[in-house]
Amino acid sequence: RQYCAAVFIDLAKAFDSVNHHILIGRLNSLGFSNDCLAWFTNYFSNRVQCVKSEGLLSGPLAVSIGVRQGSILGPTLFSVYIIDVALAVGDSLIHLYADDTILYTSGPSLDTVLTNLQASFNAIQHSFRGVQLLLNASKTKFLLFNRSLPAPARLTSITTLYGSDLEYVEIYKYLGVWLDQSKIKSRIGFLFRNKVSFTHVAKHTLVKLTILPILDFGDVIYKIASNTLLSKLDAVDHTAICFVTKAPYITHHCDLYAVGGWSSLHIRRQTHWLQVIYKSLLGRAPSYLSPLVTITTPTRSTWSSRYISLAVPKSNTSFGRLSFQFSAANDWNELQKLLKLETYISLTNFKHQLSEQLTDRCSCT
Repeated sequence: RQYCAAVFIDLAKAFDSVNHHILIGRLNSLGFSNDCLAWFTNYFSNRVQCVKSEGLLSGPLAVSIGVRQGSILGPTLFSVYIIDVALAVGDSLIHLYADDTILYTSGPSLDTVLTNLQASFNAIQHSFRGVQLLLNASKTKFLLFNRSLPAPARLTSITTLYGSDLEYVEIYKYLGVWLDQSKIKSRIGFLFRNKVSFTHVAKHTLVKLTILPILDFGDVIYKIASNTLLSKLDAVDHTAICFVTKAPYITHHCDLYAVGGWSSLHIRRQTHWLQVIYKSLLGRAPSYLSPLVTITTPTRSTWSSRYISLAVPKSNTSFGRLSFQFSAANDWNELQKLLKLETYISLTNFKHQLSEQLTDRCSCT
């Protein structure tokens, strides 16, 4: 029940603008040895690039700045390069993922939120200037989240240091998570228009490669969305099954899953979610998730105390019960009533047991 305003920052040619001398200084401040610093200095030295077009290769051009975005080291080195930027955010929060940066702040007063965000945005711009990175103002967007609160009649804009207003948007694609129904519909429309050209096997392969990955991407994040929203995704999934199986549109969705031979989106989301929890137990999930799952220490010996159980934190609000700590522990303990795992097994075996337990069962009346 607070306003939250965010600036999605875009940098112009971010990876190509990294100053090698500043980067070496960053590595030195982090405690890298002289041998490591010499290795990185050598890694950056004597690099050239060429352009090849229609079989013709241009002459070499020396590359004195930048890190390769497609390399293994590139994103990590860029993160090191801008690590001090986070110190400039003031009262706001910042998420840095390579060159994708979100600056945001929240509070009960919209005027205060926008004032704090503007101050932090100014400081961030100065910080980027200090490492010779240039803001791409035309692609940097401003967004306001005001669920359950009245929208302002006229919204004060966030401006750059040069005085230009950031574009206000109501939706933004960040790190690939943008559920755009038209994108999937256009793909399914293409498949239906050309269905006579495809065999049954080809149809199944096309849906598996072009439709399902979109529906699966980030599903553990939005799995808590309302049934009204999730049902829109189910409708797309049902259309895809009809395309593959030639089932009539009036076929009941419970029958569609049996005919199509694949699980519902609900089961797929639950499967992916439980896999994330198990990876957290194994220490193979992102480092910020593993500390959020805690194995219970039984106070007395019972038939169920042998099984791996998680401590469920106390929560008196529905919002708190949506947190990773609560929902992960609660869902894992429910799963353990079926699996009864006493020791850790391989991830492959866990996935196999999970597929045997999670199946679509028609609960319609």
